[in-house]
Amino acid sequence: MWRDPDMLRLLSLSACQSVLFGRMYSFMGGGLFCAGVGNILLIVSTATDYWMQYRHSSNYMHQGLWRYCVPGKCMTHTDSIAYWDATRAFMILSLLACFIGIVIGVMAFIHYSSFDGFDKTFAAGILFFISCFFVLLAMAVYTGVTVNYYGKRYGSWRFSWSYIMGWVAVVLTFFSGIFYMCAYRMHECPRNSNSR
Repeated sequence: MWRDPDMLRLLSLSACQSVLFGRMYSFMGGGLFCAGVGNILLIVSTATDYWMQYRHSSNYMHQGLWRYCVPGKCMTHTDSIAYWDATRAFMILSLLACFIGIVIGVMAFIHYSSFDGFDKTFAAGILFFISCFFVLLAMAVYTGVTVNYYGKRYGSWRFSWSYIMGWVAVVLTFFSGIFYMCAYRMHECPRNSNSR
């Protein structure tokens, strides 16, 4: 039986590190899952025409960021209205930040050796938070203007499923950032204990 205290400490440290790395990969896997679903929701929300529905001249109409639809046909928004432009821009920036975060997150997950100058886990977490911030801005701008304008102009209107998907994407991108920051902290703990 081994009685060497250094050997026991080394085995204990090795077992602790394997548990931490297992948890780290669980956090990264959860983050990638949330980011993947969130990115799909961002794409669908941005591209579809059901951000809001309203009744106009006894017809139900619906609109998205790019088109508005009356019964039987859809038309492109021709007016350059600032809140639509801002919402579109923030949604596209959010989509790009989330996609780049997913790419960097996968690189961190598989230990891709290029770009060793920065911590990919930390970078992915920051990109997911940036994505969350942009989609939150988009939703806030759209909500504020829509409630103030359509709430006074039309009596029968409501937000629709494309809009709701945008809010779900806010939550998913936020949790992706949380998961990746937890994975980053797990990754940093073994480094700090080895440096002592």
